[in-house]
Amino acid sequence: MTNQMNGAEALVKMLEAQGVRHVFGLCGDTSLPFYDAMRGMDHGITHVLTRDERSATYMADAYARVTGHPGVCEGPSGGGATYILPGLIEASESSYSVLAITSDISVGTYGKYPLTEVDQDALMRPLTKWNTVIKQAVHIPRMVRGAFRAMTTGRPGAAHLGLPYDIQYDPVDPSDIWADPATHTFPAYRQGPEPGAAEAAVDAILSAKQPLIVCGGGVVISGAWEELARLAERLDIPVATSISGQGSLADSHPNMLGVVGSNGGTDETWEAMEAADLVVFMGIRAGSTTTARWEAPKPGTRIVHFDSDPMVIGANYPTEVGVVGDLRLSLAEVNSVLDGREVMGFGGALVVAERKARKFARFRALAESDEAPIRPERVIATLNRLLPPDATIVSDPGTSCPYMSAYYQQDLPGRFFITNRAHGALGYSLSASLGAWYGRPASKTVALMGDGSFGFTAGELETVTRHRAPITFVVFSNANFGWIKASQMADKGARYYNVDFDRVDHAAVAAAYGVKSWRVEDPAELDKVMTEAIAHDGPTLVDVVVQPLEEAAAPVRRWMG
Repeated sequence: MTNQMNGAEALVKMLEAQGVRHVFGLCGDTSLPFYDAMRGMDHGITHVLTRDERSATYMADAYARVTGHPGVCEGPSGGGATYILPGLIEASESSYSVLAITSDISVGTYGKYPLTEVDQDALMRPLTKWNTVIKQAVHIPRMVRGAFRAMTTGRPGAAHLGLPYDIQYDPVDPSDIWADPATHTFPAYRQGPEPGAAEAAVDAILSAKQPLIVCGGGVVISGAWEELARLAERLDIPVATSISGQGSLADSHPNMLGVVGSNGGTDETWEAMEAADLVVFMGIRAGSTTTARWEAPKPGTRIVHFDSDPMVIGANYPTEVGVVGDLRLSLAEVNSVLDGREVMGFGGALVVAERKARKFARFRALAESDEAPIRPERVIATLNRLLPPDATIVSDPGTSCPYMSAYYQQDLPGRFFITNRAHGALGYSLSASLGAWYGRPASKTVALMGDGSFGFTAGELETVTRHRAPITFVVFSNANFGWIKASQMADKGARYYNVDFDRVDHAAVAAAYGVKSWRVEDPAELDKVMTEAIAHDGPTLVDVVVQPLEEAAAPVRRWMG
């Protein structure tokens, strides 16, 4: 490290000190010093040039989900700062650590109506856990440390650093370049529950007759699946999840019931929610989707709630016992309490087996159908059969999401299924899958999306081919915004309005970007094509013409009534 360092160089060295190895972003005029520092310095960071700032943030989000390291994205002032917003709100609300760095106009030009002027501080504040526009270069090191500390501690979330153009040239003392290794990953500085809380939770659970554990994303973020498995097995208690909670246990675990709620839940899993006399919420906010707009748990059902964020305890249900702390530490304490007790199991594995048998018998009848257009269930069954156990699947929140959540069988605990459930922006999976692949390159990465979603970020196929990422993209093509059309069918008496668009040959579009691609209309061809696509050593896309959602049996509660 030289004795002279400017602000842009200080930022690069601070990112290196924080353990950053990948930055996803898009160039701009106000980022010139930062890019020059990235080009000229020895730092070990791979910069991935994207085609859209939204995509950069989605990549950073998925990278954070699979690695447990904060994802970092960057973009220029003006339009770049506004485009980067969707990924920040998704990361914050999904409790993942993502840092957005946006360069900005010079401090010296504030108020003089320069090109791309926008109040970045005000713009980012509602969407982030921590946010600042740096006004002096000497502040850069401590502001980076502050951003990483905020992102990784407590409930993880997004942070934003604004970096004005002129301070990128101002001097910074190299001796201030240091970082706290504990904030290289999240959750950092985990906090355990207060004394007596775990014991009170155990007392409540053991006094129930039909308890049910419902897990959210907090279990996976904390890496608490081993402690959860130990608890579920010793009490033989059924475990359900929200969509974000998939991976809390492997789907093959005898106590894992599956996703419950209005999206991805089925009648069989909902029966467990309605029958429970005590529900244990773990790392979940008990929001509208998991509870089918608070249809269950029903009034009078006893509630025990574990979460790292005290604000969610009692937010939606009167809570008998609240346990505030990191999920892994809290569940370890629960298991420690149980070590000293004689307990009888609740017979959950038998109940789970019976309900899953009914669910998958119905699924197989649909998945084996030779109907055309192809049933989405057949696509899921094909992926279930062909993908390796450690495959990473990224799904947009549209057509593919409820089918994957209900029927895909994940063989390993952990974050192997990713979807942006907090705000559900379309266009997520195509770009996020590249971040997931960079974070876990040895895993086969598959991105699922509807054809409406494909149109949002199709330009990132160039990014994928440039990096030769062996991602397989699967497009569920039904020539409409299927989720809204199905909702118009269910809620508006099939009065359809402005939800259909022309059919596109997505395989041809992908081929133009250099992606090996297929279009499948005949169900008999699906297995062969998908096998070849998954095995290919490079990016592939399979455009599957599928049954429209308004004609389907999708596991979405409001459409099935």
